[in-house]
Amino acid sequence: MQSETKGGVCIMIIVPIKEGENIERALKKFKRKFEKTGVIRELRSRKTFEKPSVKKRDMMKKAIYVQHMQLQDE
Repeated sequence: MQSETKGGVCIMIIVPIKEGENIERALKKFKRKFEKTGVIRELRSRKTFEKPSVKKRDMMKKAIYVQHMQLQDE
């Protein structure tokens, strides 16, 4: 089980296992839930300081890219 603190509240990942369920399947569920929490992503982003202007520029680039992809789909 993995715990994460969000706003002072500890959140635990619980993966219920059914009778006779394969352990590999349970591990896969755990990994998926853990990835959704974003702990690893946050740790990597906290490793180095990123200026607010650089963050804003990257967000703008991503928004432009997403908008471009949406226009291509239509």
